[in-house]
Amino acid sequence: MKYVFYAIMILGIASIAFNVFKIDFSNPLVGESQIAVISIVAALCVVILMGIMLISYKIKAKAPGGN
Repeated sequence: MKYVFYAIMILGIASIAFNVFKIDFSNPLVGESQIAVISIVAALCVVILMGIMLISYKIKAKAPGGN
């Protein structure tokens, strides 16, 4: 299951990298740049959530009775 989380994190990071190149830094909140900024924020949320899930699985494994 943790490999799925790593794969989702990699896809999120790839999405961030792709969308950074689509931003017009002189006017980032207009048109296609706005969509890229929103996509970057969403991908950052995904990466953070997957990181939290990985940490929770590590805690679960160390807890008594954890798998």
